Amino acid sequence: MLLVLCVGMVLKYIVGVDWWPSLVIAQIHGFLYMVYLVATMNLGMKARWSWPKILGVMLGGTVPFLSFYVERRVTEQIHQAEEPSGSPA
Repeated sequence: MLLVLCVGMVLKYIVGVDWWPSLVIAQIHGFLYMVYLVATMNLGMKARWSWPKILGVMLGGTVPFLSFYVERRVTEQIHQAEEPSGSPA
């Protein structure tokens, strides 16, 4: 949704095309971002993450393309935590 919103904003403010769905897209994007923040907080509390980690994951959803890096890092940490230590492979 962020990429679609960015395209709409570029069309509106740089190209000068008043793209009518941009208002609806902006509202949907804002709602989904709030859902993302609540889901991140819920996951962080259940997983007993530190506050800096929770805020980092939330920030990952704010900066374009940072979410890919943050998601990869968190996934690696979860997989490392799931691996049993001391058992043969």
